[in-house]
Amino acid sequence: MRFLRFTLLLALASACSILKPTTKNDVFPGRAQLPQEEAPHVKNSLEWWYFTGHLKDVATGEAFGVEYVFFHFSPDGKQDYQMVNFALTDPQTQDFKYDYQMGKLAAPLTAALPINLTEQKGPQTWTLTGQEGRYQLQARMAAHTGQAIKLSTTPTKPVLLHGGTGYEKYGDVAQAGYYSYPRLAATGTIEVGGKTHQVTGDLWYDRQWNCGSVNKRNVAWDWLSLQLNEPNEELMLYTVHDTKTGKHIGGGSHYGAQGENLHLAESDFKLEPVTYWTSPVSKKKYPSTWHLTVPSKGYDLTVTPLVPNQELNLRLFKVLKLSYWEGMCRVTGTHNGKPVTGNAYVEITNR
Repeated sequence: MRFLRFTLLLALASACSILKPTTKNDVFPGRAQLPQEEAPHVKNSLEWWYFTGHLKDVATGEAFGVEYVFFHFSPDGKQDYQMVNFALTDPQTQDFKYDYQMGKLAAPLTAALPINLTEQKGPQTWTLTGQEGRYQLQARMAAHTGQAIKLSTTPTKPVLLHGGTGYEKYGDVAQAGYYSYPRLAATGTIEVGGKTHQVTGDLWYDRQWNCGSVNKRNVAWDWLSLQLNEPNEELMLYTVHDTKTGKHIGGGSHYGAQGENLHLAESDFKLEPVTYWTSPVSKKKYPSTWHLTVPSKGYDLTVTPLVPNQELNLRLFKVLKLSYWEGMCRVTGTHNGKPVTGNAYVEITNR
């Protein structure tokens, strides 16, 4: 679960006091029904289709990070809104660029497959099409010249239903539909700083819905996705912090090399910040390096950002600002005592 998405709902409600956020149109069947859950959920309080991952230039080996997400929400059950976030990271130059757009939809989204989502910003059209791991992503930043993606994906592992059912329960804070394709083989082109690169790599895809249950601003969120090379396994981990009481809730999933799906309770892992980075823009202090252990699976890992400054600062409705950190990281450490490497993406909000 990514707390930023809850924050968007709260931000919308704060900026437009006439809206009264509701979850009465959300559906909680208890188990995700695929492929129907891929389609937009009509009048949903908050949902998203979310991609993050590492890409490499096939000729030079240069590495790049990408974040691309469509949000759909209907805070009052009457008017539909959409927001798109798009970010590119270049570790070679330590450069991070992002763009975003949010506004009302002319007509409500319908529960149709394959998904066909479009957002317009100035002369640029951002699109997401496809379903069940086979997607086409295309976007060009309007805020920064020479930054674009055109990617196609194919699943290399089956879908991961978090919580075993595709519904994750976050203590008494929230319950939401949640599944992932944790390893999508991606091919295509990206443009960074005006230079076009033919790339391949792995993206992590999150699909979540019914995400309007959090209504406290004192909730902070850390979320990590790890794609491990030795063995071919994945981890999704989160920690929810109550900044007033000091209490926290943790959980996640371990996805084995053969598709074994294990729900992780807070007691199954330990995630500790090692260093911190303070934003020169928002002045927020974010964890910057993490030490992660999962004893039952033999993991002792360090997660390190490839670029310290991967903070997004969004201005919503002219009067409201939202800052969060989300970026590409490397993974090093051991698995059952043997060296292990991998890629990760980390999101930190409300710090």
